[in-house]
Amino acid sequence: MRKTIVRVLCAALLLSASMLVSCASAPAAVPEGLTPMELIQRAQDATDKNQYNVAIQYYQAILDRYPDDEEMVCAAEYEIAFIKYKQKKYAEAKAGFYALLDRYKQVDAEFLPAQYKILAEKVLAKIELEKK
Repeated sequence: MRKTIVRVLCAALLLSASMLVSCASAPAAVPEGLTPMELIQRAQDATDKNQYNVAIQYYQAILDRYPDDEEMVCAAEYEIAFIKYKQKKYAEAKAGFYALLDRYKQVDAEFLPAQYKILAEKVLAKIELEKK
């Protein structure tokens, strides 16, 4: 009898936990008309709550809506790659960081914010160390 009650409680706990996780990663309805800074703030808020998929949606909105704002694009690309790194999705993270670094090889690269290049290089080095 006790084993049955424990099993039922464990099953209920697992079901509750899975429902919370699925709600936390539900797609965000990214409102139209938000500025890049507002999108960044919402993405950071989602990241603080470990809602990485929601954060990525806000960063992706920057890439889709403001492709000519090079500073915000660099920030969004870096943050998406960094989220992948935090999730231990190293192949995706590396691809994102290398794509970002390719921007710094283009003609007008001196106008790009330097911090994202430096940070991407540092995280790539960490990934290589962690793989060993």
